[in-house]
Amino acid sequence: MSRPEINPAARRDFMASIARSLLGVSFVGGLTRATGLGQLAAQETAPAAAPAAAKQIIYLFMDGAMSHLDTFDPKPGTEEGGETTAIATSVPGIQFGDRLPKLASIAGALAVVRSLGTETGAHDPAKYLMRTGYKQLNSVRHPGMGAWMAHQTKRLNADLPPNFLIGSGNRHPGAGFLDANLSPVPIGKATGGLANTKLPSYLDEKWFEKRLILANRFDQKFQSARQNPQVDAYNRLYSEAKQLLGSSKLDAFDLSQETDKVREAYGQNEFGQGCLLARRLVEQGIRFIEVNYGGWDMHQEIYEKLDTHAEVMDTAVSSLLRDLNARGLLKQTLVVVATEFGRTPKINVNAGRDHHPGVFSGLLAGAGIRAGQVYGASDDRGFSVDADRVTVEDFNATIAAAAGLDTKFDFYSPSGRPFRIGGGGDPVKELLA
Repeated sequence: MSRPEINPAARRDFMASIARSLLGVSFVGGLTRATGLGQLAAQETAPAAAPAAAKQIIYLFMDGAMSHLDTFDPKPGTEEGGETTAIATSVPGIQFGDRLPKLASIAGALAVVRSLGTETGAHDPAKYLMRTGYKQLNSVRHPGMGAWMAHQTKRLNADLPPNFLIGSGNRHPGAGFLDANLSPVPIGKATGGLANTKLPSYLDEKWFEKRLILANRFDQKFQSARQNPQVDAYNRLYSEAKQLLGSSKLDAFDLSQETDKVREAYGQNEFGQGCLLARRLVEQGIRFIEVNYGGWDMHQEIYEKLDTHAEVMDTAVSSLLRDLNARGLLKQTLVVVATEFGRTPKINVNAGRDHHPGVFSGLLAGAGIRAGQVYGASDDRGFSVDADRVTVEDFNATIAAAAGLDTKFDFYSPSGRPFRIGGGGDPVKELLA
């Protein structure tokens, strides 16, 4: 475990001061807000509040398997390290890959897990496992973490669904065996906003209402004869969709309401704008927002692709954390950076890295998390776990525990089989505040 030998209590105080000072600065480019720095300065003089469970989660998924060796677990001076060099972070003894300078500067606000490991090395099964905590089966579909959040917590916004997915949603587990209305609402592109929220030009509101009445009449006999919870769930889903039409809450999805400086600070790309939209949805009380960033499956010419991908992630995630903190939202929001597995220490003949489930990294920040640390370690090559192995189930259970969800309670699928939030793993206590 890569941690300096410091008294634990002194270390926590030191990391807390780092997090306050580093996250309190303005965005790159001189962006300031009237309620930002002054408000934070006042907070720093107040007594520290007891850590609270996360009310909301932003889950940033690096789709395709992000290389741990080139991001959060560099191996400088080794053949396995490739072209990546290590840079110092704001926390003594912790280094990141050289393509993540912005995240390195706020490492005091991060908890990096370097000992994740799985046996699943194929993309789709591994992504399913990471999102649910369970292996993919033909007999049951397991709920994603967003569905569990929506199921186990009260809505903070009565007008908007509690669960959103920004970016690609291919083969997402959705609500699994829970009610369909707990599935994430898909937003294909953050810059495009929420689709299909306006009536077509040929259909005015009067005729739309008549069509709904007619459709309900057709369905009435079927619904009265069959009391089906899934049908009821779909009805609630359609009712909520209708309620959204014309709602003032749709303004939350309009990124043009942000200043050019803010949008530039996040990065003028779909992932950066997706993180900005996630912040706007947190402001609206949305419980769970996943932002998907694909393209990390770098079997060929990894260093031609990594420069762009790492810079986009570095800019977007660091800006998101700073922005949440400046608005007083980080103390109630857990931010997760996850991927389905790591990549091989050996560079292949095509100058890329192949699939490697043996060890990889994840990142946690914000509410419910003890920041300013690295937990676990890979070996000298980044090939296997060397200390404090964290299974995918443990990682998911830690996320759930940080949000105050019960990870030991049995929930039953329609077939009567018991399942637990997070996959039945054990929360890593050292990561929890």
